[in-house]
Amino acid sequence: MDKPKNLILVIFGASGDLTSRKLMPALYSLSAQGLFPNKISIIGTGRTSYTDSDFRNRMRDSILTYSEEKVSGTDIDTFTANLKYLTMDNRNPDDFRRLRELVEETDAADIKSGNFIFYMATPPVMYESIALNLSAAGLLKSKTGFRRIIIEKPFGYDLESGRKLNKVLHDIIEEEQIFRIDHYLGKETVQNLLVTRFANGLFEPLWNRNYIDRIEITSSENIGVEERGGYYDSSGALRDMVQNHLLQMVGLTAMEPPSSLDSNAIRNEVLKVFQSLQPIRQEDVPKQVIRGQYTPSIIRGECVKGYRQETGVDKNSRTETFVAIKFFINNWRWGGVPFYIRTGKRLPTRVTEIVIHFKPTPHHLFRRDSGKINANQLIIRIQPDEGILLKFDMKEPGAGFNVKNVNMDFHYKDLANVRVPSAYERLLYDVTTGDSTLFSRDDEVETAWKFLEPVQKAWAEDPSIKVYGYPAGTWGPECTNDLIEGEGLTWRYPCKNLADDELYCEL
Repeated sequence: MDKPKNLILVIFGASGDLTSRKLMPALYSLSAQGLFPNKISIIGTGRTSYTDSDFRNRMRDSILTYSEEKVSGTDIDTFTANLKYLTMDNRNPDDFRRLRELVEETDAADIKSGNFIFYMATPPVMYESIALNLSAAGLLKSKTGFRRIIIEKPFGYDLESGRKLNKVLHDIIEEEQIFRIDHYLGKETVQNLLVTRFANGLFEPLWNRNYIDRIEITSSENIGVEERGGYYDSSGALRDMVQNHLLQMVGLTAMEPPSSLDSNAIRNEVLKVFQSLQPIRQEDVPKQVIRGQYTPSIIRGECVKGYRQETGVDKNSRTETFVAIKFFINNWRWGGVPFYIRTGKRLPTRVTEIVIHFKPTPHHLFRRDSGKINANQLIIRIQPDEGILLKFDMKEPGAGFNVKNVNMDFHYKDLANVRVPSAYERLLYDVTTGDSTLFSRDDEVETAWKFLEPVQKAWAEDPSIKVYGYPAGTWGPECTNDLIEGEGLTWRYPCKNLADDELYCEL
């Protein structure tokens, strides 16, 4: 891999959880693997007042707690020596002039590259203000070196705000300098989806409406909103997960083969999928979209609060913590194949996976003890227990032709001496090298918001549309299975272990 050029990385919101839990451990890991530039300075900013020493000690503790690397005392000291901190208010232009002075002094004294990356690890409401103040302070202008901005999701709250934020950014910086980060796209198993499809003659000929009955994508969490109740209540599952993570996985699952591995070639094909999504009419939202909210429950003997009892949440909140959607893609490959996506908090386990349900055989010759006709399934597990599972029928030993459904599975953990990097490691490395393949483009973001706009409008304008309650620790509202077309068909109910799929297995 190419080694990144010397640079300065400025992290806005460096006193927050994202920086402590994800960014610093990922940056340390890149450094420990020798994938850092020869010279780099990381400047954290935030409203919390820290000295450089305070910040270094705090980040050292975070790396020791959350890093997936084996931490070396010498390595961590070398890494944290590159850290600086500036207390500032993201709405104060004077503070950005102070930031410019610090960045330019650091660059002139040590880095000597003019390469600056600005990471917005802040609440989304701050993105526009940070971008405008960076521009006003002259930090986005470059005579030498590059300027890049990294923006966390959600990118806007709806179509109008997404377009507005794009316009603000395009007025001050070029699209190729903007990296809209979706950490799901940094996961090795998501990227392997492209290899599974386009490197194997076994799968691609079957990857269409002639052989596939339906496609199901699940992203579940077993935790609640924890300390993020105030933020989550203004966001909800549709904005927090569907518009970015889930639709991006739909795009990679349904896309046509790209002409090359060039970032624009891949993103062009994802965009075509988004443009082919059959619009959900506002009056059809109750039939195609189910939203839910977790209610109090007892899980393994422990009393668990409902969403409305969480800190920072409105006691009469109608914000969804669960969403399930049925939709279609109007093109030759996928015409008539239903896609089902769901995401939720306080579900039985943390799991993200893509399930390809193949069509059953047209003539059922063989007897099954269960009496149930099982079609083949290909399960691509994104997290945890990353891997691939193929479910198919085999003859049971003995007389007759009794058939049993069996598993053939591959697990990444079975690869000896192969380390699976964290999503943020891959994405941060790609930003330093300027590779935008795994980042969302402006037109992708706006097209995704356009698809979801009727859902948002229906929920906002029609109070009769239900918010179904579901007990914490269950798989969402009971009516969710009603979305699935076909008698007796249900969602797959996965467990933490890839090959287990009992409804309430031991987690």
